[in-house]
Amino acid sequence: MPFIDRIQKDLTEAMKSKDELRLSVLRMVKSALKNKEIEKIRPLDDAESLQVLQTLVKQRKESVEQFSRGGRTDLADKETREITIIETYLPAAANEADMDRAIEAAIAETSANSPKQMGAVIKAARARLEGKTVDGKALSDRVRDRLSRMS
Repeated sequence: MPFIDRIQKDLTEAMKSKDELRLSVLRMVKSALKNKEIEKIRPLDDAESLQVLQTLVKQRKESVEQFSRGGRTDLADKETREITIIETYLPAAANEADMDRAIEAAIAETSANSPKQMGAVIKAARARLEGKTVDGKALSDRVRDRLSRMS
């Protein structure tokens, strides 16, 4: 089932069950997907749809951080609940052990030995973690740490 169809089906279920938060989040997700589709001038494939969802999660996490700093725990809690709903549509996140294995393999593959080669290592590690949700900042920090220990 195409990604947008799954969102639409869940949107209908949320309407029937009168789940306001889920309904609002799914409407926002559908809108973001449609906007990206219009921008690309073609239907999105699943990888592009997942990328849109990852962007939405990242935006929500930044909002949570800002609201928490501003003392608005009510809004931070709402954003956190939205993140939870969006994440149900994302593949499983890569855990630390998966990232470490991918980084080690990427370093071996690229023969990297200094932080200057960080971009190549990250690209190779992302390729190995294909199909899993990867926090780019965490991956970047781990690669930087690993390469700086080598030099």
